Amino acid sequence: MSDHIDFYFDIISPYSYIAHKKIKKIKENKKITFNYKPILLGGLHHLAGISAPAFNKYKMKNMQSDCELISKKNDISFKWNLKFPINSLSIMRGYLQVDEDQKKDYLDTFFDAYWKDNLDLSLENELCKLLNFLNIDTEIFFKEIKHQSIKDNLKELTSDAFEKEVFGAPTFIVKNKIFWGQDRLEYALEELSDN
Repeated sequence: MSDHIDFYFDIISPYSYIAHKKIKKIKENKKITFNYKPILLGGLHHLAGISAPAFNKYKMKNMQSDCELISKKNDISFKWNLKFPINSLSIMRGYLQVDEDQKKDYLDTFFDAYWKDNLDLSLENELCKLLNFLNIDTEIFFKEIKHQSIKDNLKELTSDAFEKEVFGAPTFIVKNKIFWGQDRLEYALEELSDN
């Protein structure tokens, strides 16, 4: 019997951002546990032999208009980031590095910075501004995300996702069933309620 939903995400994924915003609204009204599972989407695509939509101009154009449409219909503030895609490695390692009680604010801040405020998070000075806003020591942060244990943790989470046949983000898993895409969150909720 499952009492939670596993949520696989990467900050680089606009659909993960939309899913995160939907989850926040759900949690305001229902007592449902979402286990946030950070992965490195580029690494997952590599393992699965998938070419990301960001590198196909037709898919990219569709993805941008699709995200704008979905966000508007769900009353989610969204702005396509002009620096998409970036390497999210430092940000995703950072999520694993920060204290447990900081993870929520960290994720909210970085998701919003990239997918609402159009910031270039490939720039270290932009990361530092956000870390300072969160009262996270930047020197410790950049030192810690280079520790082998943090590197291995993100690799293991990504590999574990691949072994469970996760191939993209966002993905939800309930009772070993996979639901891929922000538009499948409702199906994942239905599966959970069928306990």
